[in-house]
Amino acid sequence: MKKTKFTVLTAAVATVVLALGACGASGNSGSSSSSTNAIITAYNSEPENSLIPANTNETGGGKVIDLLFAGLVDFDVKGNAKNEVAKSIKAKDNNTKFDITLNPDWTFTDGTKVTSESFTKAWSYAAVAKNSMLNNSWFSNIKGYDELQGDNVSSDAQLSGLTITDDTHFSVELKSGSSTFPIQVGYSAFFPLPDSFYKDPKAFGQKPVGNGSYKFKSWTHNQSIKLVKNDSYKGNNPAKNAGIDFQIYTDMDSAYSDVQAGNLDVMDGVPTSATTTFTSESSVQAYNKAGSVIQTLTIPAALEHFGNNEEGRLRRAAISRAINREQIVKKVLGGTGTPAVDYVTPMIPGYSESLKGNDVLKYNATEAKKLWDEANKISDWGNTKLSLTYNADGGHKDIFDAYANSIKNALGIDVESTPVATFQELRQSINNRTLKAVFRAGWMPDYPSAENYLKPLYSTAAADGNGSNDGDYKNPEFDALLEKAAAASSTEDANKIYQQAEEILLKDLPSIPVYYRNNTGVASTAVKGFTIGWNSYPDYRALTK
Repeated sequence: MKKTKFTVLTAAVATVVLALGACGASGNSGSSSSSTNAIITAYNSEPENSLIPANTNETGGGKVIDLLFAGLVDFDVKGNAKNEVAKSIKAKDNNTKFDITLNPDWTFTDGTKVTSESFTKAWSYAAVAKNSMLNNSWFSNIKGYDELQGDNVSSDAQLSGLTITDDTHFSVELKSGSSTFPIQVGYSAFFPLPDSFYKDPKAFGQKPVGNGSYKFKSWTHNQSIKLVKNDSYKGNNPAKNAGIDFQIYTDMDSAYSDVQAGNLDVMDGVPTSATTTFTSESSVQAYNKAGSVIQTLTIPAALEHFGNNEEGRLRRAAISRAINREQIVKKVLGGTGTPAVDYVTPMIPGYSESLKGNDVLKYNATEAKKLWDEANKISDWGNTKLSLTYNADGGHKDIFDAYANSIKNALGIDVESTPVATFQELRQSINNRTLKAVFRAGWMPDYPSAENYLKPLYSTAAADGNGSNDGDYKNPEFDALLEKAAAASSTEDANKIYQQAEEILLKDLPSIPVYYRNNTGVASTAVKGFTIGWNSYPDYRALTK
């Protein structure tokens, strides 16, 4: 959500991206009472684009969009989905068709009703290529999407897979089954829009009209975005405060100082200068727990000695065993990361600490050397140098030096961390398949499902430049499990199948999970209810002071 996938890849190691977290803050201080009439001031960056749900995929706008609009479903801080505007979403025909019933009493803040058309018309507008919505591809699995991609398509053309029965009933027909579709519709691209949007989309983006917990008040560019409580909101998450004033900062150190001084109430993330000290700082409430961003090392299948064969699996396992995750997280990240034990993160339903084979993600230098020596019996490594590549403009040098030293010491081979000047250059070499090295990767989900960590990164369909499977990993058994999970009758059943698929990844190790980026943030000591959820945003609605 509110994040292109590789926003995560450009962020500095000790700097925040977006991700909510479960559980409370490290403590609340201040007075014993709090006011529901208080306006909460919050850190933010200037949105990249106007405030239109289907055209927002970064954090500055994403925080605002999520408070102004309500979708068919919503998520709690732990990433569990629950119906919001939808009264029910019923699947049929192996999850290729969905009948959706809306709760009838929802309105936009301009007083107009939220109806079936509020959704179908908004989805279709986003799906029409000529409308240039950044989240266009989110509708690619809905029948009729392909017909809306041409240059001569009308801007108001409708997806043929959407059928309205009446104001509170509509159906969706997909091109392929998806057990996670009822979760995907919680992503902001699927939010409804009032009729006023289509009269002047540009003006609407500056003064949006939503149906969420808050309503828009003002936007002074590069200074502030002000929201006030929406008293007509009908959903699961009514605001406990009177409004949110997002203060726009270009410097995180300044924002942190304002929280310390009590001039800013809440901030997601902490500046690099405070990484090792913020959890013990008495002038703030600190939050530092595993989030939904995973950092990995991708090993291309075409890299010599690392194919999807016995030698490749042994070497991949050896490298994974040679990385001292606990020590690196503690010493290099200052405790703002959590060692990975899964391809899914702790904030996501379906995460497991007990997958078969996950001991390959635990440091053991003796076992690592043994595995490496076994691989040498198949094909001798010789004096080959192992290169670990990263982008120099992202603040990753220290952690990649630590990776290299840990692997070198355990395996007794020549290992170097190799910087590429910019993230753009790194991505270009990855996309062109000219990079002949192990390289850094990071991922943050758009919706809280194991599927979003697995299918885009490791399915055969996403390999060879057709998606985000940058290592070109291919395993028919893994693909078959993804298809089986897509047809599952419940999220719980799907998650069990996804865990089986992960156990295949733990054998093949197309990428090596290293650590989860922690959700970090601070709040003023006067604030109550501070927590960060699965998507790295503070739970703004729950804040009082």
